[in-house]
Amino acid sequence: MTRIIVCILCLASLSLHAAETKKAPNVIFVMADDLGIGDLQPTNPDCKIKTPHLLKMAQEGITFLDAHSPSSVCTPTRYGVLTGRYNWRSRLARGVLSGTSEHLIPADRATVAHLMRAAGYHTQMIGKWHLGWDWTKIPAANGKGKKIDFTQPVKNGPDINGFDGYYGHCGSLDMPPYVWVDTGKITAVPEREEGVTSQEDAYGWYRKGPIGPDFNIDAVLPHLFQKTLDHIKTRAADEKPFFLYLPLPAPHTPIVPVPPFKDASGMNPYADFVMQVDHHMGQLLKTLKDAGIDDNTMVFFTSDNGCSPQGNFKVLAEYHHDPSAGYRGHKADIYEGGHRVPFIVRWPAGISAGQKTNALACLTDLYSTMRELTNQAANDNGGEDSFSLIPAFKGQPTGRESLISHSIGGSFSIREGDWKLCLAAGSGGWSAPREPEAKKRGLPPMQLFNLKTDRGEQTNLVQKEPERVSSLLNLLNEQVAQGRCTPGKQVSNDRQVSFLPKGVSLPGPNGKSEK
Repeated sequence: MTRIIVCILCLASLSLHAAETKKAPNVIFVMADDLGIGDLQPTNPDCKIKTPHLLKMAQEGITFLDAHSPSSVCTPTRYGVLTGRYNWRSRLARGVLSGTSEHLIPADRATVAHLMRAAGYHTQMIGKWHLGWDWTKIPAANGKGKKIDFTQPVKNGPDINGFDGYYGHCGSLDMPPYVWVDTGKITAVPEREEGVTSQEDAYGWYRKGPIGPDFNIDAVLPHLFQKTLDHIKTRAADEKPFFLYLPLPAPHTPIVPVPPFKDASGMNPYADFVMQVDHHMGQLLKTLKDAGIDDNTMVFFTSDNGCSPQGNFKVLAEYHHDPSAGYRGHKADIYEGGHRVPFIVRWPAGISAGQKTNALACLTDLYSTMRELTNQAANDNGGEDSFSLIPAFKGQPTGRESLISHSIGGSFSIREGDWKLCLAAGSGGWSAPREPEAKKRGLPPMQLFNLKTDRGEQTNLVQKEPERVSSLLNLLNEQVAQGRCTPGKQVSNDRQVSFLPKGVSLPGPNGKSEK
């Protein structure tokens, strides 16, 4: 009888263990702001900034060495991450939103958060939204324009895009208003205006505007991480799995590292701020372990685009540090430095440690990765430009063979294999030559590079490879017209998308330009 009882207890224990191991993993997607691929040790062997926690995370997971943001600036990348759809298909053709812009993603647009909630997850956003939400606006006292009524709730925030709750600020941390919003509720009404000019602080500047009494610029990054750690502890006690979207405001301006990170790098405040981000990631990973959910939590770490010139490349170069790791350009550009980003995934229960992959990846791929993870059927109107990365976790092809990138000025590039065609005469962004200067100099309206032999995008092969140019132009046109780059039926873009530079035509059936 005793043996029977022991056997029953053993079987029950095994069943319980099996149930625990089959439990859906928690998912945390962390996205830094303006962090270059060269700013982390896992993605740059020559990195001079110490990032031990992210290095350890990479050693315990998988590092993508050919990962890209869909855009080289903030807002459009965030759109792509959440929708699994290239941002230029939306009404945002170029540039970014402000801190007072109306919401960009409509309630009926499929998002990762909708997907996860349908799979039984609790969904939360903490951090920098920068996709617009709707403040209540009233006529200004001087009769000119409108002002925000901060006593009224915020409408059409992340909660209409699939999030059960959210806590954060609307735009970049250098964009007013500086107000915390907790799932539609403003935490404190601004009583004054505040700002710092770039002349007063070249690194820590932010535009003047209304600021809440509970909003401390220097404390924003640690405050958001403390909110995150508290959220993890709360959700760990619940049987329901959770999805947390954590878009950081750093190391974007204002670059405001706090002690003990201030001056810790020995280089400049930007490098100090990167070290602070790394420290907070260490806190996050430790909290997962302390909560007993580390093994079955999938953590992503990436950036929304390349490093900004605000990081001061000249000073960093004096210490032999390159935020773009030898790639050309930086934030805002169509060149690789604008959109090639660090991308690390750690999931002890599901990803073998110590992996590095050259699989082509885009941040839009989060959508289909989560769809496959949660065993949900594909939908023609969801994740149109998203491929699951789960095969890559196992060393297998993902199906992604091409990549469309987009610059702040609305310039396109199309990548297939080692070949990349930039539909711009210059950088399409902020680095030299900018588009007006490139056109003034009479540079060709397109640039073709072989990234395998020309990582720095220095030798334009447009004239030498006309057939390759035609093939890439046709591929781009097809993916624009189809409304998707994934298999599926044709769907509509939200606007008429044009991508050809002035004077360039699509090639005809014989490979020659159509007039």
